[in-house]
Amino acid sequence: MHFFIMHTILITGGAGFIGSHLTRLFVTKYPHYKIVNLDALTYAGNLANLKDIESASNYHFIKGDITDTELLQQLFTQHRFTAVLHCAAESHVDRSITDPLAFVRTNVVGTSSLLLAAREFWKADFTDKLFYHISTDEVYGSLGETGYFYETTPYDPRSPYSASKASSDHFVRAFYHTYGLPVKISNCSNNYGPFHFPEKLIPLSINNIIHNKPLPIYGKGENIRDWLYVEDHARAIDVIFHNGKIGETYNIGGHNEWKNIDLIKELCKQMDSKLNRAPGTSEKLISFVKDRAGHDMRYAIDASKLKTELGWEPSLQFEEGLSKTIDWYLNNKEWLNNVVSGNYAKYYEDQYVKR
Repeated sequence: MHFFIMHTILITGGAGFIGSHLTRLFVTKYPHYKIVNLDALTYAGNLANLKDIESASNYHFIKGDITDTELLQQLFTQHRFTAVLHCAAESHVDRSITDPLAFVRTNVVGTSSLLLAAREFWKADFTDKLFYHISTDEVYGSLGETGYFYETTPYDPRSPYSASKASSDHFVRAFYHTYGLPVKISNCSNNYGPFHFPEKLIPLSINNIIHNKPLPIYGKGENIRDWLYVEDHARAIDVIFHNGKIGETYNIGGHNEWKNIDLIKELCKQMDSKLNRAPGTSEKLISFVKDRAGHDMRYAIDASKLKTELGWEPSLQFEEGLSKTIDWYLNNKEWLNNVVSGNYAKYYEDQYVKR
């Protein structure tokens, strides 16, 4: 894909955590691109994440569901998309254990519906078209104390969430091999940073520390994750979108492996300092809870392909990224309070319905 192409890009899930950072990057970095953000605005989609670009001339928001095939057909016909950046997904493992079919609907049926719409609209000419699917390292399963996930690692999903993402990856590759649809896939490690919905470990813990509430940690906190700053992830997607090879998969990792318990202790230390609390105050809030069913022990990504072929590497080490993340939440308590209270859902009504 070449920079001089006047792309019209459909970003799905562009009001979500990763999606909003990706949407912002493309809207601001490529003013000659037209960006259409399609988001169903379920609980994790929040238009307040995009306040700073909502009036940009090259940005357009549409509320809608990726499983709505008539809507997709209408949008492709109306906007004549040249590329899709597919971010929309149900992504919380705990929710997938409670309601696995919701994950099948969005992640499997939704992705397949998008693939069909793209293939149908582009079938006369796939030149300079791209379907970019954003996925997760959880499709690879669980690692022991050593080893890494490579692009060639066999899939071994352990939760309904990771199974649904693995299935969507398979459908994307199937459309490439069967129909010749131009695709790219990236599988990323755990993201963190601003605008993260406070059900995930880091924003949940930040919010609980602010309010002196318990910090729930599964099991003994021994589970290990590789943490990737969300803006670094968006930069990696940008590089792969423009310079990656069609039909290829790229792993995106942060080179930051942390045990959950060590991460929370580092978070507590930084929060005590920033909130002027006595050292050790927040750590007393740690509360161990029954382990999650099918809880993968360790994820670790080898992102050397991305560095070797495309020159990308993460810009931040975890302690620095965590400090920036904490500062953002402390400086944006209104955003956090609106999300926790559910008031964020009113933003769409105020901005798009009542006008």
